[in-house]
Amino acid sequence: MKLITLKSMTAILVIVSALVITLSLNACKASQKVLAKPGVQLWAENCQRCHNTPPPNTFSPEQWETIGLHMQSRALLTDMEREKIVAFLKQ
Repeated sequence: MKLITLKSMTAILVIVSALVITLSLNACKASQKVLAKPGVQLWAENCQRCHNTPPPNTFSPEQWETIGLHMQSRALLTDMEREKIVAFLKQ
């Protein structure tokens, strides 16, 4: 049975570190893209994936808050996405 050498461990550590950094940077880019999108765009992209969406005046602002919380878990939305969508719907 071969033992892992210090050189091999260092190489593995460098590769894993590079992978973690790359994934973190990509997540930051995705977050910045969401930041740039208005609520109406997020509403169209996320809500209409699964069903026809009702017009914003269908529900009261309080109802949209509740619906937003419910749909956040179903559509796997971030807090930021939900907040932007609900703000659009409450206008």
